[in-house]
Amino acid sequence: MTRPDPAEPAGADRHVPVLLDRCVALLAPALDRPGAVLVDATVGLGGHSAALLARFPGLQVVGLDRDPQALALSARRLAAQADRTTLVHAVYDELPDVLARLGLPAVEGVLFDLGVSSLQLDEVDRGFSYAQDAPLDMRMDPTAGRTAAEVLNTYPAAELARVLREYGEERFARRIADRVVRERAVEPFRTSARLVELVRDAIPAATRRTGGNPAKRTFQALRIEVNGELAALERALPAAVAALALGGRIVVLSYHSLEDRLVKRVLTAGATSRAPHGLPVVPEHDLPTLRLLTRGAEPADAQEVAANPRAASVRLRAAERIRVAA
Repeated sequence: MTRPDPAEPAGADRHVPVLLDRCVALLAPALDRPGAVLVDATVGLGGHSAALLARFPGLQVVGLDRDPQALALSARRLAAQADRTTLVHAVYDELPDVLARLGLPAVEGVLFDLGVSSLQLDEVDRGFSYAQDAPLDMRMDPTAGRTAAEVLNTYPAAELARVLREYGEERFARRIADRVVRERAVEPFRTSARLVELVRDAIPAATRRTGGNPAKRTFQALRIEVNGELAALERALPAAVAALALGGRIVVLSYHSLEDRLVKRVLTAGATSRAPHGLPVVPEHDLPTLRLLTRGAEPADAQEVAANPRAASVRLRAAERIRVAA
């Protein structure tokens, strides 16, 4: 755990927080109280946290991120609020352990801004972008775990196809996987340009003409596999809901259907009675613990997308804790 250090390099200018005003508005009723604590589970470059700390003078923020470089940059951005900010190098599914170490049995808010960050996309050598040639890394924490190149060069064809199909929703997953296995026998994969070219060649010409870069789904799938994103999110969401105090609120920004599906499932389950239909009196332990704050998933409006193209695919969901489970 670290406190913000003003000596760290600046990086705030790289980052435009997505749906910032809407996030602040949704969290405000929970955070506008003495001693309120927000967990920014994906603090990134600190844009959302900076705005919330400025809006709520009594707020304490616990910021989690698995990317050490992002933590260093957010520390610089949040240095003026160092006494109200604690930054932790951790994946969001470690939230219960982090709160336990900090002696926080409950918090008033939790914010998730999922997916790849501005920093990770903009730093070419991180290998997240299919638009520029770079080493196939894709680790959100570059100090740990296997790289995308290792996945491509070691997974059997069937396993690689499963990753592309499940995490990238790629229709031509097996064709791409078979091509990867054949080509890596000649020379292992090391850089993104070769993978982009392989995917383009493996996909039928008619498909290549629509839907943007044909490698987009493959890169998404590899990133999710390398970082274990969906498995971590599946653990983190129930833990975040359980950490909310009565009246606490959770806001989640998702950027593809797989993430949003998980968020919808957890929040909807919490907002639904578990009692059999038609029961005249619902036992307290079967009552909903959450109240949904959005009608479905909210997108960014055209004005925000025009100003910040990375908001184009965002979907926001939010809920409030209305009952502490027995």
